[in-house]
Amino acid sequence: MIPASQVDRPVRVYADGIFDLFHSGHARALMQAKTLFPNSYLLVGVCSDDLTHKFKGFTVMNEAERYEALRHCRYVDEVIRDAPWTLTPEFLEKHKIDFVAHDDIPYSSAGSDDVYKHIKEAGMFVPTQRTEGISTSDIITRIVRDYDVYARRNLQRGYTAKELNVSFINEKKYRFQNQVDKMKEKVKTVEERSKEFVNRVEEKSHDLIQKWEEKSREFIGNFLELFGPDGAWKQMFQERSSRMLQALSPKQSPVSSPTRSRSPSRSPSPTFSWLPIKTSPPSSPKAASASISSLSEGDEDEK
Repeated sequence: MIPASQVDRPVRVYADGIFDLFHSGHARALMQAKTLFPNSYLLVGVCSDDLTHKFKGFTVMNEAERYEALRHCRYVDEVIRDAPWTLTPEFLEKHKIDFVAHDDIPYSSAGSDDVYKHIKEAGMFVPTQRTEGISTSDIITRIVRDYDVYARRNLQRGYTAKELNVSFINEKKYRFQNQVDKMKEKVKTVEERSKEFVNRVEEKSHDLIQKWEEKSREFIGNFLELFGPDGAWKQMFQERSSRMLQALSPKQSPVSSPTRSRSPSRSPSPTFSWLPIKTSPPSSPKAASASISSLSEGDEDEK
């Protein structure tokens, strides 16, 4: 329990660990420790490389990298470097720790079945929940499982075989595999571009065929409208044909004109009296006078 004289100050919560390959599981555990109380101050202890290698094993990140990773976590108020493996009363008193936060799974190490047993017995232990599916061991397992993939990737990025602890034969094998992968990628790129080109050609062909069909229907419609059974060309041809026929064979004139009414008292003269009569010139004055007298006698007979 927190003494009454210290109720007004933030509750000092302590969480410790290795925090190698800092991940979301670590961050969620620290978030839980930070939010245990409305007003809290979270101290995070990080064990050194020597202590970690002695009791747990080799780490991927060194202690300086692990300290720096914790310092940038927003839930952490203070990082305690070179934290002890087992918490002692002197350490708890030095840092004025009120509660210790950790997952409730017994943590056997350093000859003890549970290094937090005495903290639990003192009533200072607060459990947090682990995040399933993510841990430092899981990440290392993935790397070991896909070692060849990561080794090839780093060789391609410029790391030497010595830096990756890769033998000469494996180096050549990995580099050959990288070349094969590049060729596959090029072939894949060519195939994708070819598919895109074919798709574009198909789209263009479809558009051209559609336009051709539209134009064909339009042409056929115009042709039928002009040359069809009732088309304009037939009507025009018929009109021109009728005009030509009229021009070649015009209508005949009447055979006889209507006769004028004639007087029944007069019968037509059998001779054309109005035609001039050719006469030979008189040979002498006496003959001329005789012809004139004969004409006058004829006129008197007609009257």
